[in-house]
Amino acid sequence: MRNESILLVDDEAGILNMLDSLLRNEGYSHITKAGSAAEALTAVRTKCFEMIVLDVMLPDMDGFSLCREMRKTISTPILFLTARSSDLDKLQGLYLGGDDYVTKPFNPMEVVARIQAHLRRSSLYASHDSSTEEIYRYDTFTANRTTGQLIVNNVVISCPAKEFELLLYFCKHPNRVFTAQQLYEQVWGTMVQGDEKTVVIHISRLRKKLEDDPSHPKLIVTLRGIGYKFVPSSGK
Repeated sequence: MRNESILLVDDEAGILNMLDSLLRNEGYSHITKAGSAAEALTAVRTKCFEMIVLDVMLPDMDGFSLCREMRKTISTPILFLTARSSDLDKLQGLYLGGDDYVTKPFNPMEVVARIQAHLRRSSLYASHDSSTEEIYRYDTFTANRTTGQLIVNNVVISCPAKEFELLLYFCKHPNRVFTAQQLYEQVWGTMVQGDEKTVVIHISRLRKKLEDDPSHPKLIVTLRGIGYKFVPSSGK
């Protein structure tokens, strides 16, 4: 049996029960179901989760607002399930702190595969040898994998899990060019067409935290038609 705790948030009991059943068949037994935003907020305030699957259309609060509220206190990966499939809706969800999204109607096994990919990478991240500190120091920011802290201009900045993993991946591979697809495969795992947008939004969010002028980035630069490159000013 697997020890990871998963929170499923959806007002459709059929979807909750289906995902619960599929995940339990995969060995996940620590599953909490919530049918409203209020239930979800109560759950995250009383229990720690390694993964949250979040519907957008909830009866008491939309999932985007709920995500924003959750991000005030947790960095847990959040996967949106949304029937609002326009690019604008998807981008909004990612900008507000979501880590991934799947549109309804969805392939249930795709959702399970994405959950497993997030949990697998989180497990690898957590199993990193804590006896050896992994700290990246630069002129304006420090990323400490051991403590999970991002410090920008001497201020601790809240950074969701996937943003932080993406930043660490850049720090490990300075001055190397990666396509959005390569970054998604390395940081998120399972990929389908269109997931490049997830990478683009996460880079945008990182730039807002790290760059003096996010519209003219100097740390995470875009090479048009090629990809992205982290150009450290100094440090290691």
